[in-house]
Amino acid sequence: MEDLFVNRVRLNRENINNTVYPFNIKCLKDFEELKIDSKVTMFYGENGVGKSTLIEAIAINLGINPEGGSNNMQFSNYDDYSELYKHIKISKFGLPTTKFFLRAESFYNVATEISNNNGVTGKLSWQYGGDLHECSHGESFLKLVENRFWDKGLYILDEPESALSPQRQMTLLCYIHDLAKNGSQLIIATHSPILLAYRYGKIVDMNNNMKEIKYEDTDVYRIYKDFLNNPGRMQKVLFEE
Repeated sequence: MEDLFVNRVRLNRENINNTVYPFNIKCLKDFEELKIDSKVTMFYGENGVGKSTLIEAIAINLGINPEGGSNNMQFSNYDDYSELYKHIKISKFGLPTTKFFLRAESFYNVATEISNNNGVTGKLSWQYGGDLHECSHGESFLKLVENRFWDKGLYILDEPESALSPQRQMTLLCYIHDLAKNGSQLIIATHSPILLAYRYGKIVDMNNNMKEIKYEDTDVYRIYKDFLNNPGRMQKVLFEE
């Protein structure tokens, strides 16, 4: 699709040692190329399968700060990221109005960087709806998306549901839909059955060599459905059998 800012991710396998991290991760051992043909692409898979590692590598390769933030933010509280970004090649088309990497685990650092720069320049907080440290974790997430995610932007989100209640995840889903409808592209790593349900998105199953998967075929859909349909029976299975 020509209106996508990122439409392909390739892994250059030269000088790669499959026995060391991150190339020893199962989903990367046989990975060569991923075609991205949806405005909203969801990376789905179990813990440790490599979702955040791949999301991080894409963001760094695109010139975004590893800890998160926009392409204009360059700060570091730690340098604990993999070498994967050096070995991938991203096919791009056009220029987004902005790029932003939202990762749940280091969002506090991004909010602090915004506050610190605002104290010096007075220019940043208004773009984010105010001081993000004055909100709860979940409120600050949504405030950032509402105020800083603009039309025709490129947004990479790593488990954004981690700070959000189910109701707030549905609010985020509305923002995602509006952004996609207005020319933005989103690449998201998530476990959320609410976000994965987005009917105009594509789910990439990292449990199964990055193949496209239907929502109803995901483990998370089946597990939540079974549990909510009969929580007593499921707990009996978990605790007694």
